[in-house]
Amino acid sequence: MAKIPKIIIIGAGFGGVKMVKSLYKKPVEVLLIDRNNYHNFQPLMYQVATGGLEPGNIGYPVRRIFRKYKNVSFRMAEVLKINIRKNQISTSIGDMTYDYLVMASGSENNFFNFEPVKHKLLTLKSLPDALQIRNWIFQNLERALAENEKESLEEIMNIAIVGGGPAGIELAGALAEMKKHLIPKEFPELELSRMSLNLYQSGPKLLASMSKEASEKTLEYLKEMGVNVFLNTRVSDYKDNAIVLEDGSQFITNTVIWTAGVKGALIDGFPEEAILQGNRLSVNEFNQVLGTQNIFAIGDVSAHCSNEYPKGLPMLAPIAQHQGKLLAKNILKRLKNESMQPFAYTNKGVMATIGRKKAVVDLPNFKFQGGFAWLVWMFVHVFSLVGFRDKTVTLIDWVVSYFSYDQPLGMILRSGEFKPDPAKNEIKEI
Repeated sequence: MAKIPKIIIIGAGFGGVKMVKSLYKKPVEVLLIDRNNYHNFQPLMYQVATGGLEPGNIGYPVRRIFRKYKNVSFRMAEVLKINIRKNQISTSIGDMTYDYLVMASGSENNFFNFEPVKHKLLTLKSLPDALQIRNWIFQNLERALAENEKESLEEIMNIAIVGGGPAGIELAGALAEMKKHLIPKEFPELELSRMSLNLYQSGPKLLASMSKEASEKTLEYLKEMGVNVFLNTRVSDYKDNAIVLEDGSQFITNTVIWTAGVKGALIDGFPEEAILQGNRLSVNEFNQVLGTQNIFAIGDVSAHCSNEYPKGLPMLAPIAQHQGKLLAKNILKRLKNESMQPFAYTNKGVMATIGRKKAVVDLPNFKFQGGFAWLVWMFVHVFSLVGFRDKTVTLIDWVVSYFSYDQPLGMILRSGEFKPDPAKNEIKEI
């Protein structure tokens, strides 16, 4: 009896999940590994961070997605190292062998020269991150009402966002709407004139990967909403609860949210020549990792460089999904000794939302902004969620929020003062 080929896929993100779905009922054994037991819809994490959605709205258990897939199994584990020669991976629950390995591990925060102070920063790369931001912000609002001689109101209430990409501008817009609509209702005693929302972007434009029109409209929207946007402004340090800029000026705050960069979430064991700038794996047109025969990479951790994209394709969910779907077909073709099909990127458009009836959409031949763009953004994101319940509940929550100018979720889930933990880079209760 012929041996059934075993495919190990590392990462239950957009690319990994799409690839597993494409291998349903195929003559292969699939093992999906992720450190979490859920698939997370990252584009909406900022809404969890600002109290607009619950984690369950944008997270879905992996085992529930694949419960009917007889040829698929899942393990919640941390992958520690890859042994290319032995076709083996080492994980937190033991060693595992494979016939084909697919890296779909996504990306992680890139702190650049801020590594020494990263434990002081809030990030938005996971659901725990989003909940930490929500806890921290709402606890600061409570603390602002208490008499506190050690900290000024500005230090407690001010918020700085470093990075003007999609995550940064969407979070800034949501926080601005909180300041205008939610906080006056729930904290009427606060002097909101002493609360500033600052967004710092080191480059000359917001949303650098989008069109000039989208960037300029986003800047206009944020300024209208009361966000202080600083372009061509590089943050050089964060110390003594103050953002320090290159010109020496400071912004006092104990809340700094880092959205300034990402890098590939790599695992030890790959040859140096296969690792490109930004910790991305160099792949060919078939998403095959340079210098390997049976290892592939898709999504954010992969980089297929070309004249048009010298640093690799953009880190976008649709690209990861398309790569995952095609790679599933190509591995099946390879098992039949058929020629694989090269991946060809087709730009179907990108979009971002800044707030209520404020969004920007760039399609290949058409660009638009405003209320209609916001509706397009909303329905695309709702129908991209995994579960029917997630789609329904999220849509209902958004409709209620639209008419009530409210955000339903403001619970501080842990009591006490929160401080960053340098060892784990997370906020812990003390």
